[in-house]
Amino acid sequence: MTDEELDVPAGALGQRLPGGGRQIQGLYAVALVHGTLTVFFDVAYLSYLPHLVGRGHLVEGNAKLSAIRSVTSIGGPAVAGPLVGWVGAPVTLVASSVGMALSGLLASRIRTAEQRPEAPESHPRLRQEVRDGLKFALTHPVLRATICGDALFNLSLVLYQSMLLVFLERELGLGPFAVGLVFSGMGCGALLGALLAARISRRLGQGSAIWLAPLVTCPLTALMPAARPGWSACAAAVGLAALSLGGVVRVVAQSSVQQALTPDRLLGRMGATARFVSWAGLPLGGVLGAASGSAFGAAATLWIGAVGMTLSFLPTFLSPVRTLRTASLPVTDL
Repeated sequence: MTDEELDVPAGALGQRLPGGGRQIQGLYAVALVHGTLTVFFDVAYLSYLPHLVGRGHLVEGNAKLSAIRSVTSIGGPAVAGPLVGWVGAPVTLVASSVGMALSGLLASRIRTAEQRPEAPESHPRLRQEVRDGLKFALTHPVLRATICGDALFNLSLVLYQSMLLVFLERELGLGPFAVGLVFSGMGCGALLGALLAARISRRLGQGSAIWLAPLVTCPLTALMPAARPGWSACAAAVGLAALSLGGVVRVVAQSSVQQALTPDRLLGRMGATARFVSWAGLPLGGVLGAASGSAFGAAATLWIGAVGMTLSFLPTFLSPVRTLRTASLPVTDL
C-alpha cells in the first residue's frame, strides 16, 4: 500500500469502500446501545437480587454471581479465539449475539415476584429522583465511603492498566502467549476470590473485608514495575492474580452492604448513583495513564497506579465501615 493510499480523506474512503462510512457509524451506534443497555442491566440485577435471594443471603448471592462472571471471563476468550479461526469473526459475533439473546430468555423465566414499592403521593420528575438518589447515597456515611473508595480504586486501576500491556511487551519482552497467561491468571484469581468471598466476609466481617482486601492485595501490584525478565515476572503475575482476588472479595462484601442498607424503593437509584460516581474516574484514569506513560514511562505509571489502588482503602477505613460485622444491617431511608 502506498503513502497516497494511506493519506485519503474520509469522504474519499467512503467512496472507495461503498458503504464504509455508514458501516462504521452503524458499529458506533450498536456499541452505544449495547453500553447503555448494559448499564441498565447492571443496575437492575443488583437492585433485584435482594428480592430474589432475600436480604439475609446477599453475600452468598453476590459471591455466586461474581463466580459466574469469573468463569465466563476465563472461558470466553478461550472459546472465542479458536472460534474466530474456525468460522471467522462475523460468525463469531453472530454466535455471541445469539448467546446474549438466550441469556435474556433465561432471565425472563425467573418467576420470583418483585414487590412493587409504594407509589408516592405525587409523581416526582426524573430530576427529583436523581437528586434523591444522590442525596441518599452521598449523605449516608457508609455508602459514601464505599462509593468514594471504589472511585479511587477504579481511577487508579485504569491508570495502571493503560500501561500494563506496554510494560509486559516492551520491558519484560513477553510474547502474546505469555501475556495471555498473565491475564488468564488474573481471571483465575477473580474466580478464587468469588469462591472465598462469602467465607472471608463471615470470618472477618463485611466491613473488614471491604477495607482489608485492597490494603492486603493492592501493594502486590508493585511487583510488576519492579519485575525484570525471568522469575520476578512470574512473581509479578501472581501479584496481579492477587489483585483480582482481592477486588472480587471487596466488591462482593461492598455490594452486599450497599444493598442491605438501602430500602427497596431506592435500590435502583442507589445503584445508579454508585456507578455514576465510581465509574466517573474510568475515562480520567485512561487519560492520566496515557499522559503519565508519555511523560514518565510505563514503569513509573504502574508505580503510581499501585499506590493509588492501595490508598483506596482509606475512605472505608476512616468511616463506620470499619466496624461493620454482619449483613443484618438496619435499612435506612431518606
